[in-house]
Amino acid sequence: MVDQKPSVPPIPPQVTGKVTPTMEQWFSLKNQEPDALLFFRMGDFYELFFGDAHAAALALDITLTHRGTHDEEPIPMCGVPVGTAQIYLSRLIRRGFRVAVAEQTEIPRKGQKGPLRREIVRVITPGTLTEDELLEAGRANTLLAIVAPDKRHRNRLGAAWIDISTGTLELLRLGADTLAELLARLAPSEILSDPTLIPAEHAGIITPSTARPGREAAERTVTAAYDVAQMDALGDFSNEQIIACAVLLDYVRRSQAGRLPRLAPPIDHGLDSIMGLDPATRSSLDILQSRDGGSRHTLFASVNQTATAAGTRLLAHWVSTPGTDLALITGRQEGWSWLHQHPQPTATLRDILKQAPDSARALGRISSGRPLPRDLAAIRDTLRAANQITETLGTLAGTDMPERIRHIGASLYGRADTLLERLEAALNADLPVKIEDGGVIAPGFDAELDRQRDLRDNSRRLIAQLQVRLAEEYEISNLRIRHHNQLGYVIEVPAAAGRTLRQHEGLSLRQGTASLARFSNEELTSLNQAILEASEKADQLERHLFADLAQHCLNTPALDDIGLALAELDALISCARIMDRGTWCRPTMTDGQDFALHACRHPVVEAALHEQAAHDTPFIANDCALPPEKHAILLTGPNMAGKSTFLRQNALAVILAQAGLPVPAQKATIGIVDRLFSRVGAADDLARGRSTFMVEMTETAAILNQAGPRSLVVVDEIGRGTSTLDGLSIAWATLEALHFQLRCRTIFATHFHELGALLETLPRLAACTMAVKEWEGHVVFQHEVRPGLAQKSWGLHVARLAGIPASVLQRARSLLTRLEKERGQTGQPASLPLFEQAETGPSSFSPDVPPPSVSEAPLPARLETLDALRHELDGLDPDSLSPREAHTALYHLKNMIKGLSEVDVPDEK
Repeated sequence: MVDQKPSVPPIPPQVTGKVTPTMEQWFSLKNQEPDALLFFRMGDFYELFFGDAHAAALALDITLTHRGTHDEEPIPMCGVPVGTAQIYLSRLIRRGFRVAVAEQTEIPRKGQKGPLRREIVRVITPGTLTEDELLEAGRANTLLAIVAPDKRHRNRLGAAWIDISTGTLELLRLGADTLAELLARLAPSEILSDPTLIPAEHAGIITPSTARPGREAAERTVTAAYDVAQMDALGDFSNEQIIACAVLLDYVRRSQAGRLPRLAPPIDHGLDSIMGLDPATRSSLDILQSRDGGSRHTLFASVNQTATAAGTRLLAHWVSTPGTDLALITGRQEGWSWLHQHPQPTATLRDILKQAPDSARALGRISSGRPLPRDLAAIRDTLRAANQITETLGTLAGTDMPERIRHIGASLYGRADTLLERLEAALNADLPVKIEDGGVIAPGFDAELDRQRDLRDNSRRLIAQLQVRLAEEYEISNLRIRHHNQLGYVIEVPAAAGRTLRQHEGLSLRQGTASLARFSNEELTSLNQAILEASEKADQLERHLFADLAQHCLNTPALDDIGLALAELDALISCARIMDRGTWCRPTMTDGQDFALHACRHPVVEAALHEQAAHDTPFIANDCALPPEKHAILLTGPNMAGKSTFLRQNALAVILAQAGLPVPAQKATIGIVDRLFSRVGAADDLARGRSTFMVEMTETAAILNQAGPRSLVVVDEIGRGTSTLDGLSIAWATLEALHFQLRCRTIFATHFHELGALLETLPRLAACTMAVKEWEGHVVFQHEVRPGLAQKSWGLHVARLAGIPASVLQRARSLLTRLEKERGQTGQPASLPLFEQAETGPSSFSPDVPPPSVSEAPLPARLETLDALRHELDGLDPDSLSPREAHTALYHLKNMIKGLSEVDVPDEK
């Protein structure tokens, strides 16, 4: 079942009857955001009413109570403390709710009547989070907008996505057929779109939006956001991209109560330099997320050695977006190879990075208008780390430093020293959590602030001195001078002593209770006024200085380059640490169709083995070669022997290599792969009405329709979800297409041993099998890939290991013996004779669908055709052929050399 977005129960449609001024205010604000839960600030609590209260109480497991009445009915209410609101917000956001936060925006005045003014200061949604408490430090939080320019062109889409916690914004023009691939790669937290454009499995994260502003209106939105006169100043973008960007920015502005956060310039995100990975392949390979929804046993977890949150996000982006740009891949390789060759400086650099906070997200909070003291400290500490890294790299200036490391050093050197000096002088060593707590600005930074603070603090000492003097003067040892919220500083004595003080001239009774009496005099009133003014002026001045520092950070564009440079250095050091293991290599990348892995391993399985108690269990490494002359492998062998692991480890090696990372092998040479397809393991999709076999066929169709000569295809058990003959036919035809038509690098795992016959007719197909050894009646899976074909399926042995009862196994064994005997007597009906299809329908070997022309093919293809002819002739037995079979075979052979002489096949009578 597809998860659905939680719904907020409807509020009363209109204000009926008499309501209190506060509830009238609530109705007004709720109508501004009817689809969001309204956190309504009431003193030290956020309170929720009506349907919001019901929904929140259920989602948060908190008490539902009532406050007042509406239409003579109790008003449902629940609330959460302001101090712990982030905890509750996190739980609501994870459940898919949107939350509108209404704060008191008016300072209470003396004698004021009626409720304080409240306004919605923010709408919190899954895609618009900025708080550390609500975000995963090492994961980007993406808000995606998808639009179609009009109802007639729904195949031409515009996409825009942003992580508002860092301000990165990217745009893309795409077709509807590539949307699923984009969604799988971005894994957005929230999608703004017409729901009919988005695949059903993403329904739970869609915020419905049918907004489609025109080109001119969209341009005005985007140019205003970036404060530029013309769209050309930002780049050359299509109509679809600009409209999607405008929809995105309008939504972000609305969520931030009219204020846009800091935005990086929009990036035109092309697909040409990215390896294609469809959703099925990503799911099959557990790249960032495993199939059970976790992140522990994933490709990324097996290679992540980063020290910073920004570095973690960048490395995750590399791994999830493998490139096809050879220069970019090589540049990353050179960077971490150099770091690996200089272990001591690299260790120092990593120690420095550990002290670097997440400046990108700190800047995001600052730009949102909600900066915290720790955000300014994060910028300060980041700049300190940048200078320390510059100094460390400077000691290596005489070495053969690669271009990527030089660029990182140049991005860090002296770029924001003025800001660093100001932050170091301004910020206290120990900072409070909030600016309201005071003590953010260090003494000595601002003379006027120091003067007001001195007056405030000295006045407090005067209060203490005055208390001692008045206690002696009135001979009341327990006399105290205390501050009262409404009365200010007052003399406070027990009620009994108060009766005596009422007789003193100069003292006025301010308040009396059963146990206390409070007095004031002219001296205390004057001192109270001076203290209040000094404290208020100090608080105002500190807020002003804090805001000025925050603005200075936003006005320092070098911070973007510095943050990115530190993240890249962290990611490269992570790669160097992988190389320190000694069992990983730097792959040789080419523009050809090379593919050779020596002693390759599955990084996720290997990491899991090391985590186990028996960590000394070795992983059996295997070679894999797919040269142009043998670009396809037919892999056979029993279940549990390691076929799936072998398939996946080769696919993962390509992802790592083209992400620019080391590869778990002794040696690797890989020609750039433009698209990677992995169909390993089968599962149904009942929510969309698709059986396991239907899912398998859909994924197979995607491969056959999209793969090309530069692609890599690893597939397992095609055709096993239907009858034996149907499945074998599909697998047979699919392998032929991959070999002859698509000519892609392929590893084709199967249990259909009959496919071994294709080794005689597919010249670029090699056979490999999983090594199995029988010993004392038991089967030992050696997890080793060897040349050749499997002779048995070993299914009964696997069944026994799984715990199938002995009686069932015995019956199965007897049935298998009988079936094998009958098969030997009647031949092999499932072997699909090569020329049978000339009578039953077209195939890649029939006269109706000839192979590529020999005369037009390059020399290797012509040699391949000659080899195929030789194999065909060797397989013919003229004495055993019927006239009809001989007639069909003759025209088939002549069609194989059609480039030398045109041959028309006559219709068979």
